[in-house]
Formats: sequence, structure tokens, C-alpha cells
Amino acid sequence: MKIFFKPVFAALAVLLLFLSFSSCEEDITTIGDGVIGGDPFNTSKAVYDVFAFNKKINAVETNQLPIYQIGVYNDPLYGSTEASITSQLRLQGGTGNPSFGLFSQQREDDSASDPDATSIQENETVKEVILYIPYLQNPNGDRDLDGVPDTFDADPDDPNSDSDGDGITDADERSIGTNPLSDDTDNDGIKDGDDTEIDVNRYPLKVDLDSIYGNRDAPFNFKVERSTYFLRDLDPDTGFLESQEYYSSQEFSPDFVSEVLFDGSVTISDEETLIFPEDDPDTEADESLNEPERIQPGIQVALDPAFFQQNVLDKEGQSELLSQANFSDFIRGLHLSVSAITDDILLILDITEATVTITYEYDKQEDDQIIKEESLYELTLITRDLTFGAISGNAVNTLINEPFPSEIAGELDLDENAGRIYLKGGSGAYTEIQLFEEDNGEDIINQIKANNWIVNEANLIFYVDREMLDMAGIVDEPPALYLFDAETNRPIYDLSVISDPDLRTRIDINYGGSLEKENNKGVRYKMKITNHINDILIRDSTNVTLGLSVTADLSISASKNAVLDMMNESDLPLSATITPLSTVLYGSNLPIEEEDLKLKLEIFYTEVN
Repeated sequence: MKIFFKPVFAALAVLLLFLSFSSCEEDITTIGDGVIGGDPFNTSKAVYDVFAFNKKINAVETNQLPIYQIGVYNDPLYGSTEASITSQLRLQGGTGNPSFGLFSQQREDDSASDPDATSIQENETVKEVILYIPYLQNPNGDRDLDGVPDTFDADPDDPNSDSDGDGITDADERSIGTNPLSDDTDNDGIKDGDDTEIDVNRYPLKVDLDSIYGNRDAPFNFKVERSTYFLRDLDPDTGFLESQEYYSSQEFSPDFVSEVLFDGSVTISDEETLIFPEDDPDTEADESLNEPERIQPGIQVALDPAFFQQNVLDKEGQSELLSQANFSDFIRGLHLSVSAITDDILLILDITEATVTITYEYDKQEDDQIIKEESLYELTLITRDLTFGAISGNAVNTLINEPFPSEIAGELDLDENAGRIYLKGGSGAYTEIQLFEEDNGEDIINQIKANNWIVNEANLIFYVDREMLDMAGIVDEPPALYLFDAETNRPIYDLSVISDPDLRTRIDINYGGSLEKENNKGVRYKMKITNHINDILIRDSTNVTLGLSVTADLSISASKNAVLDMMNESDLPLSATITPLSTVLYGSNLPIEEEDLKLKLEIFYTEVN
């Protein structure tokens, strides 16, 4: 290693000195070209072949995911995918043996002999049960930070734009609490710019909903059933030391569902729901004028109250509610599905934010009379630790694909260098990448080492097969691709050398991987793999096989198990599991007329003569 580094640092010193007097031309070289010219160094670019091998994914591990798919996704390239969710139900706070009302069931049972006169049979009765699952929102959808999502903003780059034309800028409306998307916030017939009396902060905000594929203006059918399948948390085959794995190919309906708790139409709204407080007649203040509670847009449906009366409140003090483990074994959970009424739709949801709120009333002894009091008890599906991100509970995403078109299916698992690269999320397809030579040969690497190249930048460039995508119709293109070490499943980007505090920004700047567009259509993905190439050339790292997949989020680097051809298993990126998106790229096995679109590795280097 010392023999290599000394001439490198010497060359850098010579380079800096030389640059102060002159500049050098950039030449493009190809594999096998010799040293150019008689200068002490030259800067140039070399282009190398890259070999791609398409792989079919038969099933992916889909329990304890950060987000879940539900509905039907019609992929014009790969066919449709039907997604459903089967989840455990968890007691409030994950704590067993809850008490409903004021007293435990034991106190109620002993109330006749209890000296406390307020201890009575409380007769808890369910009034309403609401399942709520919020929609995902675009976290970067307000570039000018004026409170108006870009999709509704008259000028998303100018905080002083006036989107509703009422004479007040969007930023000012956000500051004073009026509606920047209505010129008459309080609907009194006077425009906000002329109104001197407006009740502020009492209107629903519009938000930019994310990860909804299909016609979001069309209603869809949402169905909630009781799941009768027991989702184990731990695998008995490992002595209960490892988590139980469940896969996308496992179907729970119709064999493992029973009672229907809701089956009806849902319409998507991008506005908050406001719940205004009621005035307390025992106080002087008018509490109804206070700011309302804001509920973010999401699925809100009323579940069968009789089911929760029988299986939750009536079980107070019994073994079924004694612990979360007992409750999971007893109640099993919920099965959620979405089907079309007119148009197919697929939603991606964070079910760790889902709640099942039981509103119930109970008898209360007060001033020698029995009154009715109201209370809430909240069940959840799976939950996420806000500090460490760990998920408690279990839920499985079932993803059933229709067979891929024959022209795609016939190009997977051939073990041949591909002319087209096929990528699809979920139980779809990914590609293995080999640099320089097939079977990760070392000849070219040794040649580069012998030339003492200083690698300034190395890029992998993948061109989108626009002809195939355009022929298919409207395709939701993946916003980024994920490149990883196929042996360790670690991303190729090295966060240790990136300083920007925003994770996604530093990945984008220092690694790339995002879709580049022209005329609002994807053209190529460019990945900067300079550190990876230098690891191979300078630090003698192995030229490993790389993996390429679609991704929902470049910052997610975790992996999950997957079942491939011949029932072989491999760990694959979690970020590919949680997205339905797909694309087709050009590979390197192309005819000469498509040479410009060929998958390639380009290396910009300085060579010391």
C-alpha cells in the first residue's frame, strides 16, 4: 500500500503546480488503450462494459414493514398486483388487564359489599368504534414554506404569492391563521382582504397526499374482517429466538377470516377533519370558540360495535385480556382489503399510525344518582417506538401478482447478460450487476492498478427504455434506484464520508440514483460509485456482485428475506419490498445501433506517466 500512495501524493503535488501554469485536455479512452502523450500526467475518461442479470422474486418477507400496500395496482408493464393487510390488534399501550370505566371488574363484582358507595356495576356499553388510518403525506411538498402545498400553490417557489387572490399573501395568511386557499375563510360573504372580523385557525387545511396510485377521485370499497389466523411473533423452529417470517405469497382470505366488521364505500379527501369543542355550561368561557382538534386525512370507518362489546368490553377481568399475548391468541386480528367500485386504486399506508377507538358509556354514582359517563379505549394494529423505530406487533402484507407478460418472464433467470433490465418492487424483479468483466474478473482491475490511475469520479449510467414505457401507456416511474452489495446487502453509498445533515440530500448529492427527466419523462439514472471503485483499486476490496432494485426511499438501507427461483433465498432491500413501482432499462447486450443507450461504467481519472 505504501508503494501506491507515495506516487499518488507526489502526483497530486505535481498536478496542483502544473495547473497553476497550464491546463490539460480531457481525452476519452477505451479498454486497453495505452498511455497518451509525453506529459507528466493526463486527465481522461474510460468507459467499461457492465454486465446485468435479471432475477425473478417469487415472494418477499412482508411482516413488520414500515409501510404497507393495500388495493390493486395496475402496472401496464408487469400486470396487476392485489395487496391486502392482515394485522394483530394490540391493547392500549400494549398493557394487559385493562379496566373500563372507573373500577376494575373485580371491584364491580364486589360492589354490593364495598363500603365505597361509588363502587357499582358500571354496565359499560359500546356506543361507537372507529378505525382510522391516516394517508401518507408528501414531506417535501411545500418548497417555499408558506403553508400551501406546492400542488395547490399559485407559485410554489414564492412565499409571497397569493393563491386565492384575496389580496393577502400566502405567507401572511399562514401567519394570521386565515385560509390561503379561500378568499373568504369564514364564509361570511366578505373577502379576507376586506374582512375585519375573522375567526382564525378554524378551517381545515388541505394537504398533499402521497403514495396513492390510481384515480383518487373515485370511491373505493374498503372491507374489514376479523382474521382467524394466529400471527406468531417468534419462530418456534429457532427456539423462539428469532422473529417469525411471513411472506407476500401467503393468503389469509377467504380461509382465515370470519366476521365482517365493515364493508362499504370510502372517498378520499385531502382536507383535515375538524372536531370543534363543546361549550361547558358550568363555566363562563365559551369553549366552543377554542381551536378545534385536527384529524389528518385518512380512512375513517365505523366498525361493528357488537363485535367489540362481546370481544373486548365484556372480557374485562377475564383471561383473554390478561396480557397482550393472551389477547393476540384470542382476538387474532383484522384483515383489511380494498377493491374497486369503478377504478382500481392502491394506497400505501403507515399502519403504525392506525387506531381503533372504542367510545363507550358507563354508569357512575354521583350525588346519590346514577349518571352516564363517556370514555374512550384505543386499540392499535402494530406500533413503532418513536425513539428507536422498533416495531411491536405483527402484520403481513399479501401481494398477489398476475403472471408477468411472456416477453418479460422469458428474460428472467437466464444467467445471460441482459439487453434489457427489468425492475419491479414487491414480489417483482431485481438485477445483479457485475463490473468490468463477467464473473467479476480481475484482469482490467489489475491493468488499472498498474497504470496508477487516480480515480476522480466513477459513474454507472442506466438509460430508461422510453420506447417500451411509452408503448405500455402511463407508467409511474420509480423516483430512484437502489444499488447495493449483493453479498452484504449494504448500500454502495458511504455515509461516513458525507457531511450534509439531511440524509436524503447527502445521498442525492454524493451518490445520485434519482430519476433524471426530460419533458417530464424519465431518461436515465446516474449513480456515483467513486468510493466503491477506489475501495477496489486502492484498498483491495473485492469486486463484488452488485444488486439493483427500485426503491421507495434511498435512505432505507435495511433488508428482508426473499424467495427466488428454485426456492433459493436471499436478502433483498426493504425499500424495494414496500413500493409497487417498476421500470425497464437498457442493459449492455445491445446491437450497435443502440450503443448510445448501453449500460456503462465511466471512470474519470488522472494518470501519472
